[in-house]
Amino acid sequence: MPVTYLVRFPAPDTHYAEVEALMPCVGYSQFDLFLPVWTPGSYLVREYSRHLEAISVATGARIEKTRKNRWRVFLDQAQDEIRLRYSLYCHELSVRTNWVSEDFALIVGAATFIAPEHQLDRGFAVKLDLPTGWSGPWSGMPYEDGAWRAADYDELLDSPIVGGIGSEVKFNFKGRTHLFVSAGDTTFWDLPKATADLELLIAEHANFWGDLPYQSYTFLNLITSGRGALEHRNSMVTMADRLTMRSRESYLHWLELVSHEFFHVWNVKRLRPIELGPFDYENEVYTRSLWIAEGFTEYYGLLLVRRAKLCSDDEFLGGLSEIIRKVQTAPGRLRQPVAQASFDAWIKLYRPDENSINSSISYYTKGALIGWLLDARIRSATADHVSLDDAMRLAYHRHGDKTGYSTDDFLSIVEEVAGEDVRHWLTSAVEQAGELDYQPGLDHFSLRFKGSGEPAKSHVGITVKVEAGRLTVKESWQAGLSAGDEILGLNGYRVLPERWASVVERHHVGETVRLLIARDEKFREIEVTLTVDQRNDWHLERVGQPQEGGYESWVAPSVSSGTLQQSCL
Repeated sequence: MPVTYLVRFPAPDTHYAEVEALMPCVGYSQFDLFLPVWTPGSYLVREYSRHLEAISVATGARIEKTRKNRWRVFLDQAQDEIRLRYSLYCHELSVRTNWVSEDFALIVGAATFIAPEHQLDRGFAVKLDLPTGWSGPWSGMPYEDGAWRAADYDELLDSPIVGGIGSEVKFNFKGRTHLFVSAGDTTFWDLPKATADLELLIAEHANFWGDLPYQSYTFLNLITSGRGALEHRNSMVTMADRLTMRSRESYLHWLELVSHEFFHVWNVKRLRPIELGPFDYENEVYTRSLWIAEGFTEYYGLLLVRRAKLCSDDEFLGGLSEIIRKVQTAPGRLRQPVAQASFDAWIKLYRPDENSINSSISYYTKGALIGWLLDARIRSATADHVSLDDAMRLAYHRHGDKTGYSTDDFLSIVEEVAGEDVRHWLTSAVEQAGELDYQPGLDHFSLRFKGSGEPAKSHVGITVKVEAGRLTVKESWQAGLSAGDEILGLNGYRVLPERWASVVERHHVGETVRLLIARDEKFREIEVTLTVDQRNDWHLERVGQPQEGGYESWVAPSVSSGTLQQSCL
């Protein structure tokens, strides 16, 4: 018999879920239970057990807490199963935490399902008792005999469940069933258009990789005030607001997000760094390869939207420009290597502070740029006959759904595909902090930065925010200024928050100005030298006439049946 859970929502407006679990225990006088502290794909210890309350077992057994996320069950007599009950407070709106409201519920496996540590390989079943008027539930797990079924605990934790006020659209592609679920207020969502665009994305990803490694896939789109997305083996969870499709920019961002998470079907969920499995759900799992797992996915998530013809050249290059801008305006790029950023994800990326911009770099953004520049180098070395696409497919063929790859495995594949020694460049780009040389990418794809040659604008070296009418420093890489400082004046004159940017721009680069600030309720005057504002210097544009190869080959629809692909398969 499987471990079986029943999840109820007796009063959704209180944000509680009530869980009852039946656990086989034949042959045991005692055993241990645990709840994970993190969920795959989101590398932060989240201490899910802090939301768990009123845990108990039925007559014939007793339970004792032994650690922050562990309990021991003692059986007073031999029995076939125990009945465990507990409550979960579910009011953190994100794709990696539980949420229960009057409109819908998102159940995240790692935050929900206490399990017997000695039975993680047996089957699991989940039933949901939904409030009147709700639809669903929906999940990527197979549904049989009135319950969602998982072959083991890994599958259970990798299969979020949604129920609530919403709708579903089912469609088939290449013999695979796809379900597009929209939970929440869909008034301003054009669901037929969104579905049609999803089909184009699926086709492009399938062409890229050469297969669809699942029988069914579920898109769980939650229409909320939240943001974000998280990949799963046969599903994804996305969050977007109700007006997303009323703006071309916000809808395109949603498509790029969906494309990113769908690329994870292959890159991470099947082709993974060797350290990411089997999982230890109670401790950090370290890898130095998230620049591949997430960075390359960020690159291809954007590129495949263009290849699917869901955005224009200007929109595509605008997206790539924004990634470059984020890297080039983060001083931390000069201090933290991207491999170290991968390793430090547990303590840095998900816990940013006002100094993060100075001390760290994102493996998403810098990893994406390394992917772009590596792609350019491979294409240039092979006259566009092969590319990073082929390296990804070869890695998937050799390491997908097996034991995973080491960094050395991946470097060797890249070198094999490129036909020349790119290993030294790639190792240096990944293991050392510093600037990336964009020129090979600009040259091969016939691009340039629009800002080149334009008059330089001045900048103080801070980011600011306005709270309750007060202009304060959010981040600072300028000596003398700190996060939290309130800016009151410049060169003896009052500065209003809405005029801050225009006032600074009217001063010259290299000019020294006096800022009047308030820090800890004390007035201070600080001299700062204005630097060059590079935030708008990274806009890419095409140059020259279209030609064979280069840019046109880069953005052409994916083809997975090239010479290299045929030879390696």
